[in-house]
Amino acid sequence: MRGTTILPGGRANGSEPERGGLPIHRLEVPKPNALPFAIGTFDTIGPMSRASFPHRHTFHEIVYVTGGTGSHVVDLTRFTLRPPHLCFIAPGQVHYWDGARDLEGCLILFTDDFLLENPRDQETLRGLGRRSWLELSEAEASWAHRLVADLDHEYRTGAEDFPSVLQALLHILVVRAARLLAPERAAHRAAPARPASVAADFVTLVDTSESPLWSVRECAARLGVSVSYLNEAVKTAMGRTPGELLRQARAHEAKRLLVRTELTVRQVADRVGFTDPAYFCRFFRRETGTSPGDFRRGGGDIHHDHRIPSIARTRPSA
Repeated sequence: MRGTTILPGGRANGSEPERGGLPIHRLEVPKPNALPFAIGTFDTIGPMSRASFPHRHTFHEIVYVTGGTGSHVVDLTRFTLRPPHLCFIAPGQVHYWDGARDLEGCLILFTDDFLLENPRDQETLRGLGRRSWLELSEAEASWAHRLVADLDHEYRTGAEDFPSVLQALLHILVVRAARLLAPERAAHRAAPARPASVAADFVTLVDTSESPLWSVRECAARLGVSVSYLNEAVKTAMGRTPGELLRQARAHEAKRLLVRTELTVRQVADRVGFTDPAYFCRFFRRETGTSPGDFRRGGGDIHHDHRIPSIARTRPSA
């Protein structure tokens, strides 16, 4: 195989965490100028394709699941397997398989470099990563199966100009998958209230920012609105203020780090923007009802704890 999942340092199927955090996997390119792309089954990609421990990638992963039982956890949200599925995991997202049995399907691994011919696909893929898990109808599974099979064939045969064909097929797969969310996006656009749009942008900003945003003022500046308008828009659409939601997101990230990493409480405090560990402990107790140490010793309860509630679920029906 021209590309496999490995960890920093080149130890295939090993486990090397990022400093103080989770294992991070990279896409191996075994020789100069090799394609930053790989496709294969769960068996051919190897044991890391069904890893049962939380980890991150430096690359994109698309999983086409055609069989199996169990669940897949992406950024602490649990998805129960009811194949067929398309799953999109963006670089940096934390995921793992839980109780998965008899997994069947195909995995597509590639870096942002492979998307140079279609740079907008990077943004689309990260949007798909926020939904992560798409259940497919019979018709949707049919075109997904054909595209994945064509990608696999081109990769295996390596015919003339096969890299450009792979890029074209991948672009089609990404665009068609994004279309499955089009009715949701249309509903958001049709909403007459401007505050709902601003609130949606706020949720997206907090969930996808590469560096954590814990300040309402900074979020407002990034969205190009005033602090007062952001407060009004988010409160109108979601029933809660931006400050409340940011505190929830901050506590959620602290929970994840306490349960899923070996960072000290002081290090966790620093990761979520607190310079004073004692103040962090007071904040955490106020938000969760327990201390960071007690939460860690108890193993946490975060599988179904969402970072920010979906606007679609909280918006009153017409």
